Amino acid sequence: MPAESNPRQIFISAGEASGDMYAARLAAELAQRTGAHLFGMGGERMAEAGVELIAHSSDVAVSGFSEVWSKLPVLKQTMRHLSEVAAARKPALAILTDFPSFHLRLAKRLQQNKIRTVCFVAPQFWAWRPWRAKQIGRRFERALCIFPFEEEFYRKAVVPVTFIGHPLVDIVRPSMPRADFLARNSLDTARPIIALLPGSRMNEIQRNLPPILGASEQILRQKDGCQFVLVVAPSISPELVTSVGTSEATLRIKSGGSEHSFRVPAGLNLKIISGATYDAVSSASVAIVASGTATVETALLGTPMVVVYKVAPVTELILRTFIVTRFVAMPNLILGRRVVPELLQQDCTPPRIAAEVLKLLDSPGARDEMQAGLAEVRGRLGPGGAISRAADIIVDMLKSNSSA
Repeated sequence: MPAESNPRQIFISAGEASGDMYAARLAAELAQRTGAHLFGMGGERMAEAGVELIAHSSDVAVSGFSEVWSKLPVLKQTMRHLSEVAAARKPALAILTDFPSFHLRLAKRLQQNKIRTVCFVAPQFWAWRPWRAKQIGRRFERALCIFPFEEEFYRKAVVPVTFIGHPLVDIVRPSMPRADFLARNSLDTARPIIALLPGSRMNEIQRNLPPILGASEQILRQKDGCQFVLVVAPSISPELVTSVGTSEATLRIKSGGSEHSFRVPAGLNLKIISGATYDAVSSASVAIVASGTATVETALLGTPMVVVYKVAPVTELILRTFIVTRFVAMPNLILGRRVVPELLQQDCTPPRIAAEVLKLLDSPGARDEMQAGLAEVRGRLGPGGAISRAADIIVDMLKSNSSA
């Protein structure tokens, strides 16, 4: 270990909800194995794992290019604060979890202060801007990837990389029998359940939830008796308010310092679920899921899904320039073929979403075919133990005096 480093401290950072989940588990294991104090940036899960948060990930979490501009001052301030604290404490190692646009710049600052870095959850540069893969090799001693095809991609870019498997393989499972979950939430076992997952960030919810609710209204018109469950992320605070004298309701959602309201169609009887995502999704007949980590979770649970997503128009224009893959939804990317429907941008409309959901509800053959594909996705994500394998590599790096 370099003489100037502090072997009792490890810097760890995550900027998104999924990264917070993975980094929290890794931090807990590293603390147990090494006795080191971990500090850095993250969310509630990392704080619960004992990480000292010197910056909160909610301050920097954005999706889409256009959304970055409004947060640019905060992003710069957070970057400067993290690098200054790390330089003062001189941790033995810095672990940066995904969130590439921010973490590549932070890694450069850490390097300038002679702090060794590891990239935990290598960015999905194979999907867009693949030429940036070489930057990982320049900024990090080692990259740890969670999808099997990523290892070859990064090796071709001369990046020291190891496939560790997907952390969600160990995490994603319901906590109770389906009958218990339904009884606890007053849901009817004999009626179809549709889970609604509009995203974990407020700007995602603002764009995805209205067409999802609109689709739910159309589904209910064509298939009476469906039950709708809104599954919210831990960072979201929802409140359902019934309008006086009508059956319509208003859904108020708070996140951080912002609040937005959404009209809930009459008769929808929306059930809000927080803190039981895997129970809700595994109990559902079909899920409408915003593209992202939630699609991998839904695949691991084997629930048929329709993937949706909308971004700002300017973000769409930029993405169309850089995206090099045929698909956006992770199950489709993992298998290299269309397993789940993708309704993006102008295709993300209530009629299109409703039609895909009704097809899955009404056609056992379509459900069986999709579930077979989702089982194949699960098989491609590697065996359990991804966090332990990551910890093994990082502990070895801590013991060494040179790049692992």
